[in-house]
Amino acid sequence: MSNVKLVQGDVACAIGAIDAGCRFFAGYPITPASDIAEEMSKRLPMVGGKFIQMEDEIASMAAIIGGSLAGAKSMTATSGPGFSLKQENLGFAIMAEVPTVIVNVQRGGPSTGLPTLPSQSDMMQARWGTHGDHEIIAIIPYTVEEVYYETIRAFNLAEMLRTPVILLMDEVIGHMSENFEKPDKNDIEIIDRKMTTKNPDEYFPYDESEGLVPPLAPFGTGYRYHVTGLAHDKTGFPSTREESVKHLMNRMRDKILKNRELIDKCDIRKEGNEEIGIFAYGSSARTSIAAIRALKERGMNVALMRPITIWPFPEKQLKEFANGLKKIVVPELNFGQIVGEVRKYLGDDIEIVPINKYTGRLITPDEIINKIVEG
Repeated sequence: MSNVKLVQGDVACAIGAIDAGCRFFAGYPITPASDIAEEMSKRLPMVGGKFIQMEDEIASMAAIIGGSLAGAKSMTATSGPGFSLKQENLGFAIMAEVPTVIVNVQRGGPSTGLPTLPSQSDMMQARWGTHGDHEIIAIIPYTVEEVYYETIRAFNLAEMLRTPVILLMDEVIGHMSENFEKPDKNDIEIIDRKMTTKNPDEYFPYDESEGLVPPLAPFGTGYRYHVTGLAHDKTGFPSTREESVKHLMNRMRDKILKNRELIDKCDIRKEGNEEIGIFAYGSSARTSIAAIRALKERGMNVALMRPITIWPFPEKQLKEFANGLKKIVVPELNFGQIVGEVRKYLGDDIEIVPINKYTGRLITPDEIINKIVEG
C-alpha cells in the first residue's frame, strides 16, 4: 500500500516537528501559519507533548524559551506581524543560547498587510530584526517535501548549536498541497542536545571549557543556574567585564560561523555552459525553475542557485556559482531584500538584474523569461 499522501506545507511542517522530537508548541493564531498550530494541537497530545495557545505572540516566544530550558524541543509558528512581536524574546533566546524553532510563513505588510497572500518581505527581519550584533540560522524550503525535511534539520541545528533557528516559508509554500511520502523514522537523523557529564555542583551553563556550545542541562533535573538576556559570564549571572563580554560575543558568533559545513545548504543547477543564472528562493524558485525549463526548450541554458540556508548568507557558494556567468537575475516577492546581498558579494564584476513584486502576486515564469530574453 502506497504511503504517498496529498499534504499541505503547513501540515508537513507540523509532521516534521513531531518526528524531530518537538514536544511543546506555544502559538497564537495568524494567517497563513494557523494551520501549523491547529495540526500541532491535534498531534502533540498523541505523542505525550503539550500544546498551548498563548494570549499573544510575545508570550508565545517566551513560552517556548521556557519549554526548551525545561528540556523539551519547542517550536512556535507565526507570520510577519507576529514575527515582529517575537523579536525581543528572540534576541533573549540568542543571548541566553536557548534552542528553539520559529516558523514564519510570510505574508505582505507593513502592519496586517496581506494576510492571505504570499510575500518574501521578512528576509531582512529574520537576519536583523533583533537588537544588537548576532548570527542567526534561517532556512527557506520550496516544496512540501522539503518543508518536512528542513523542519527536522532546523531542530537538529537548534539542538546542536544551542541557538534559535528560523524556518522561513511564504503563504504559497505553507498553503500548497503536494504528494508527500513520509519516510521511515529509522531513516531520519534526529539530533538531541548534548548533555553535560558534570555534577550539578560543578556545572556552569556557559562554560567555554566545554566547547563552543556548552551543554545545556534541563531545569528540574538537579541543575540550578541563572538565565538572563544580559551579557553574562560562565555562571549565567550578568557581567560587563570586557573580557567576559568579548568571550561571550565571540563564542556565540563562532559557534555559527565555524560550523558552516553543518549549516550551509544550497541547490545549484549548472551545466557549465550558461551565461545567465537565476538566484531564487522559496516560491520564487518554483517559478524560476518553470522559466528555466521553458527557456531550455528554446535552446537557452540558464543556471539556478537556490539557497536553502539563507542565513548565514551563502557567499562562498554564490561566488562559485557566478564564475563564468555574465548576468544573474534575482526574482523576489519584495522590493529587493536579498539582491543587495548578491550585489555585495559579487560587486561590479557581473550584471545583477532584480525582478520585484510586492502586491501579493507571484512572479510568473513569463516575467522571468522576458527579463532574460529582452534584457
